[in-house]
Amino acid sequence: MVAGDGTPVVLWAREAALVDEINTRRTNATYLPGVTIAASVRATCDMAELADLSTILVVCPAQFMGGVLAGLPDAPRDLVLCSKGIEAGTGRLMADVAAAVQPSAQIAVLSGPTFAREVAMGLPTAITLACSGGEEQWRRLSPVIARAAFRPYYSPDVVGAEIGGAVKNVLAIACGVVEGLGLGENARAALIARGYAEMLRFGVARGARAETLSGLCGLGDLILTCASTASRNYSLGKALGQGQSAAQALSGKSSVAEGAHTAPVLADLAHRAGIAMPIVDAVCRLLTGKAPAGAVVSDLLARPLKAELADPSEPGDDTPAHGSFA
Repeated sequence: MVAGDGTPVVLWAREAALVDEINTRRTNATYLPGVTIAASVRATCDMAELADLSTILVVCPAQFMGGVLAGLPDAPRDLVLCSKGIEAGTGRLMADVAAAVQPSAQIAVLSGPTFAREVAMGLPTAITLACSGGEEQWRRLSPVIARAAFRPYYSPDVVGAEIGGAVKNVLAIACGVVEGLGLGENARAALIARGYAEMLRFGVARGARAETLSGLCGLGDLILTCASTASRNYSLGKALGQGQSAAQALSGKSSVAEGAHTAPVLADLAHRAGIAMPIVDAVCRLLTGKAPAGAVVSDLLARPLKAELADPSEPGDDTPAHGSFA
């Protein structure tokens, strides 16, 4: 997308065969079939060729970000993080992972409702660009990233952008389960709304702004990934709902369902902080095979009735009242 207007782009990839395919055939048949890659993209396996770039978009899977960035020489530059997840073992958000191995870089987070294929096809897309460097970094980065059909919106809330992107992946698995079980559109809509309440509770407790989570990188991304099999996480959930184990659903896949890695880390962080996230907990039970999908959904529906609206600054509020899905 960035290279579509002739802007030169260097693309690093681990696989030598993929690098050769991009440079010679201008395709990426495994990960982006049917799309012609712009002539101004040059692929390489040598990360040293990125050393002098002033802007780097980091798009590797979240659990590998620290290792990948450790191979890049540290230098003052803009690192735009596009990976959505929480690091297993440490509970760190991606901005913290990147800052630890690239301390001279200034971190930004690009997040929002974006299916890669639609972006590559030039279809209209809007995203959040959260800048740790504030408006000065925004003024530097936005002309680099913005295109006629790709519209970034500024935010100073890096934590909110990260949490929205990470939590929505887990909730998308839950919505896929609803589809796999054939529970209908009403159930999915309820799950999206109650899942958003969990995102809001967790995010505000971690210092995110509520308005960030109600925007493109929170609610916007949640709606997209909870309603389409083009979402890897939704597809995983659908397979779980249809009776497959997590291992069966994930085997043979060339791409990563980030929510499967994020769910147990997110649930652990929420439990330690006393934040009620029953839908996230349910996804963890499904991923570990501790209960069949139908039983997990039944447990959610059997939770005590409570008020729908609660102060998100009260992270552990689970007071019985009237109404609610989870």
